[in-house]
Amino acid sequence: MQQVPLPLVPQAQGRFDNYLPGPNATVVAQLVSDVPPRAPVYLWGEPGTGKTHLLQAVAHACHQLGLAVGQFGAATPVPWAFDEHWRVVLFDDVQAFSALQQHQAFALCVEAQTRGLAWLACGTLPPVDLPLRDDLRSRLAWGQTHALKTLDEEETLAAVGQEAERRGIALAPEVLRYLLNRYSRDLSSLMRLLDRLDQYSLARGRAVTVPLLRALLANPDSAAGDAV
Repeated sequence: MQQVPLPLVPQAQGRFDNYLPGPNATVVAQLVSDVPPRAPVYLWGEPGTGKTHLLQAVAHACHQLGLAVGQFGAATPVPWAFDEHWRVVLFDDVQAFSALQQHQAFALCVEAQTRGLAWLACGTLPPVDLPLRDDLRSRLAWGQTHALKTLDEEETLAAVGQEAERRGIALAPEVLRYLLNRYSRDLSSLMRLLDRLDQYSLARGRAVTVPLLRALLANPDSAAGDAV
């Protein structure tokens, strides 16, 4: 009988100390030194560059200081109401905002500006190329704009290895190399695969090996859709 594993290890919350900066060290240092942000910040980059992670890290740093944060994303249902206790407003995946969400986001930016607060937003494109209404696109470009770069191969291996270690998963170097050679290399996809690999190995009571990883990737019911 196949075991049903329990999710004993929670998903890692985005924090500055568990983000591998790689080529983005300067951007991260600026964010760390300015909590909460005193001026608007916009982060953009390809999926897997850690944009959401950094937004979560700013929120976590604010909460550690006892500061309230407003957080909104493409999956956040409207209406979005402003809270006078917030010290910063965060917007995730802005390129996917609906027309109504764009209206709500613009209103929150106006309210934040009126109260002397900043906002921090992220998306996959620079502000000028975002498929958003002109006034919101203009607001998002008001402050600092930073392009996040992808990690190189060794940095990606280190990031996956770090998360595997946190989960208590023993990943041999050959397993990591096979994973990178056979799967999408963006960190978001790799972390989702690591979660599935953890569950897959626990359910079968087997150590994580290349044959086990190969079986997971070959199983359409167990592997994510972006395996190659």
